[in-house]
Amino acid sequence: MISCARTRYHNNGDEKRELLSSEVTKVWSRVGGGSGLHTSAPRQEIRKMARLRVVDNSALGKSAMLEGRPPKCIHIYNKRGVGFTGDKVLVAIKGQKKQAILTGCHQDQKPLVPKFDSNNIVLIDETGSPLGTRIHVPIPTMLRKKLTDMSRPKGADYTKILAIATRFI
Repeated sequence: MISCARTRYHNNGDEKRELLSSEVTKVWSRVGGGSGLHTSAPRQEIRKMARLRVVDNSALGKSAMLEGRPPKCIHIYNKRGVGFTGDKVLVAIKGQKKQAILTGCHQDQKPLVPKFDSNNIVLIDETGSPLGTRIHVPIPTMLRKKLTDMSRPKGADYTKILAIATRFI
């Protein structure tokens, strides 16, 4: 990008450096002056304030998605602070706080775990049962083991999410 053809005709080394630095300044100001230039890759993780997509047919989820105000993650129930497929999250949806299970993530996944085009959630209540009666998107089969391990006899029963799923991949 930087043309150094003009610097060959100058005899003094200081003049060359001065001309080259002015060329670099011109090019740098054209590409944004460093303010819009990012050197690191964008994060595709489920963190706080990440936008999510409700994939069940609950009334709350439908109305939020139709209004164009998708739910946002406000807490992730694990030690890492980064959500993965099968993790429980707390979301803010239409001025309410609801719990949800991540059923598909856009971030890069482990082998044999599918990568989705969006960050999908299923809304649940305090007992772990889903608010909707159907899930409209395919669910990864690895969720079967993870949700059965998360379920407790006297606690939340997350296997009901598997019962309302229509397809598995």
